[in-house]
Amino acid sequence: MTRINLLPWREILRKEQQRQFISIAAGAAVLMAVIIFYIHIHVGGLIDAQTARNSFLEQQIASVDQKITEIKELESEKQKLLARMNIIQQLQSRRPEIVHVFDEIARRVPDGIYLTSVKQSGDSLLIQGVAESNARVSAFMRNLDASGWFKNPGLIVIESKEKEKVRTSSFTLKVTQISPHSDVNKDVNKAAENKT
Repeated sequence: MTRINLLPWREILRKEQQRQFISIAAGAAVLMAVIIFYIHIHVGGLIDAQTARNSFLEQQIASVDQKITEIKELESEKQKLLARMNIIQQLQSRRPEIVHVFDEIARRVPDGIYLTSVKQSGDSLLIQGVAESNARVSAFMRNLDASGWFKNPGLIVIESKEKEKVRTSSFTLKVTQISPHSDVNKDVNKAAENKT
């Protein structure tokens, strides 16, 4: 006996197309989900790697900043030590000068003058004494000016006194000490030598 299919062939074709469409859509959805998951994992990995790099760079920057701070502190300490060394060297070089200064004062004091006080403040000397006359004070000032160790003598005070019919003059003068070894004072020394 012959069998007859009563279902219309269009209905079967439509159902087959619908089943294929659902299969393709499901496959595309699964594929899309896999791709999105892969992209999510890949981007997450890139973010983690960049975060690790950033953390490493921040650690290195902090380390370099600390080293820079230490270097600045060392530079500051170095400058302080250099300043101290310069002061010590200046003091060491000036130590023998005081002997020369007193020797030069003793050589430049003319007869008839007696010194009572010599005070030094920096490069300035304040000299006090007693003289038999004003002319002797002038001679003392000229002698100091002619010296290679002093310059710019200036009279501050001079007072004449008479005691037991002896007339004396008390004086105070200021003079600047110079070092004859410095280049600036070589010309002054040559001029002083030419005067004498």
